[in-house]
Amino acid sequence: MKLPFPLLPPNASTVATEVDILYWFITAISAFFVVLVAALVVIFTIKYRRRHEDEVGADIHGSLVAELTWTFIPLVLSLLMFFWGADLAFRLARPPVDAMEIFVVGKQWMWKIQHPDGTREINQMHVPAGRNIRLTMGSEDVIHDYSIPAFRVKMDVVPGKLTTLWFNATTPGTYHLFCAEYCGTNHSGMIGEVIVMEPQAYEAWLSGATGGPAVPPAQAGEQLFAANACATCHSGQPGAIGPNLGGLAGAAVTLTDGRTVVADDNYLRESIMVPLAKVVAGYQPVMPPFQGLLSEEQVMQLLAYIKSLKPAGPAAH
Repeated sequence: MKLPFPLLPPNASTVATEVDILYWFITAISAFFVVLVAALVVIFTIKYRRRHEDEVGADIHGSLVAELTWTFIPLVLSLLMFFWGADLAFRLARPPVDAMEIFVVGKQWMWKIQHPDGTREINQMHVPAGRNIRLTMGSEDVIHDYSIPAFRVKMDVVPGKLTTLWFNATTPGTYHLFCAEYCGTNHSGMIGEVIVMEPQAYEAWLSGATGGPAVPPAQAGEQLFAANACATCHSGQPGAIGPNLGGLAGAAVTLTDGRTVVADDNYLRESIMVPLAKVVAGYQPVMPPFQGLLSEEQVMQLLAYIKSLKPAGPAAH
């Protein structure tokens, strides 16, 4: 019998099948024990009911074998579900190193998208099929959630930090995009589309998506770097007031309090917006904060520029 509505969204990513299998496995195990317990309750209620007022039940001390059995089997099944789910969650939390990065900014009530070549979209995201895609996401106001049911992926988009989400779309087509976190009056209207295209069609779309040449995020970040006179301190020269930014992204950084942190996206973001939160060892806390002066989109552009700098090169051209 054909259902009048689909039971699940389309299956259109490399992880969707595994997520579905795990979902149905947990559902089947849960349903089995619900039915088993309910059936036993009914059976035992009927079989061992009190038939006479003076009837006294037998004194039963239990069975060690039975108790171990109904403890061990659920334990094994629970651990299986836990480790299976944890393995999948860890893999989804680590974008592949070869992933193409797309920037996403959530704002009441829209999604703003920027592609590696600078092409921009609102409430639509074109991606090539068969390629790992990493989304670097930030919010300009409240907590949002970027959800693509057909890919079985979703991630909160949180103000004050950057979050990541990755997927590999397998089937060309148009898929629903939702905000899955209540974000205000028009939350239900914060929807959009993910349009998966063949790689050649995606490249053709990029070339004709804008009326003029788009500015790649790293290039826009370089312009912001110059406009804000960042090279005054981050010159990359000996004796500079600020640390050399060449090769900084992903490197270990020693702070004035002796701690060592990794210069990931959130460290770089915090160092721009609230620089006194983590001061690099050997430098004075003199950098002014840019909190409220830069938008999330501009911060992402600066990060793209910083990540493009080579270890041996200067911080500015």
